[in-house]
Amino acid sequence: MRFVWFLALRHLRYRRTQSLITLLGVAVGIMVLTTALSLTNGFTQGLIDATLRGVPHIFLQALDPQNAPPPKANPQVVAQTPYLVTKALLTRRAASGQRAGVDVATLWGLGEGAQRVYPRLDLSRLRPGSIILGSDLARQLGAFAGDRLFVLSVAQRRMVLEVVGTFHTGNALLDAENAFATLEDVRALTDQPGALTGYQVLLKDPEQAPRVAQELSGTHYFAQTWQSLNRTLIEQLALQKRVIGIVVFLIVAVAALGMANVLVLAVVEKTPDIALLRVMGARGVQVAGVFALEGLILGTAGVILGNLLGYGLSTYFALNPVRIPGELYFISGLPAQLRLGDFVWVSLMSLGVVLLASLLPLLRALRVKPGEVLR
Repeated sequence: MRFVWFLALRHLRYRRTQSLITLLGVAVGIMVLTTALSLTNGFTQGLIDATLRGVPHIFLQALDPQNAPPPKANPQVVAQTPYLVTKALLTRRAASGQRAGVDVATLWGLGEGAQRVYPRLDLSRLRPGSIILGSDLARQLGAFAGDRLFVLSVAQRRMVLEVVGTFHTGNALLDAENAFATLEDVRALTDQPGALTGYQVLLKDPEQAPRVAQELSGTHYFAQTWQSLNRTLIEQLALQKRVIGIVVFLIVAVAALGMANVLVLAVVEKTPDIALLRVMGARGVQVAGVFALEGLILGTAGVILGNLLGYGLSTYFALNPVRIPGELYFISGLPAQLRLGDFVWVSLMSLGVVLLASLLPLLRALRVKPGEVLR
């Protein structure tokens, strides 16, 4: 084995430029793959976090709006609030130097416990006669704190509400379409005294929402979780990550084939030397192992360097998120999220491809016949 190591290292030092280029090819492929996966993780997690800022974990929709008793206690439940939801037309009168603002919004009437259900939004100033707008909705209306909005319901009932603040989730879709008011005001607007759409529930662990929703629904409610409401989005994000991983992984495969090509050419170039080594007593497996070991050394070094470069680039993007248009991608920043599992499977898959590529020069070297070459 010392003989094989000696020849492999000697050969790599002799062909430094080719060895370095081959190593960098593998490293760059892994760097691109790990960075792409980290950015995809960040995009997925950022979008889910932004969504959960403005969406409770469970919606319990009452089967009978006039008969909606509070749901039974559950250890997973952190907070809950009754709600009544409706669509409404919001208008702001034109002022000096400012045109009128008009937009349609989903108006959520929240009862007691609203702030605890939305801990990352400031709903503390919500009082009867007031409204809190999504940041993008407020911008579209040109409305600021202290402005008065005219709210028109589907049933043509009208109400005046004062803007007391705005909220920002980071999900442009939520920020542009939603507004919060008190339960009493929405009941008066829809002319449904005592009616409830249901209850909104916040859990300790959002991933437990399907199980807890089933326990809370009972005979009075139809339960919807944040996963079911965003199922299409979650599945699209998962598919996007798989596609990006497959496509970018091809870069590593191309780099590995390039390495195999270099080593096969080295076998062809060193055919006379291989024949002489065989005549001097070296076994065929030893000589072939030299080229396989070269591939393994280059591949392993490329994997290690690629992981280091990928970690560094991913960390940079984690600290300096890429700015993206929120109206297109729902979130305004593209952070990176590093996951150990991604680096592990990328390394293992890359090493597997490198080992397969190393078999090509090994088989080529085994087929060298010393007698024919010397003749």
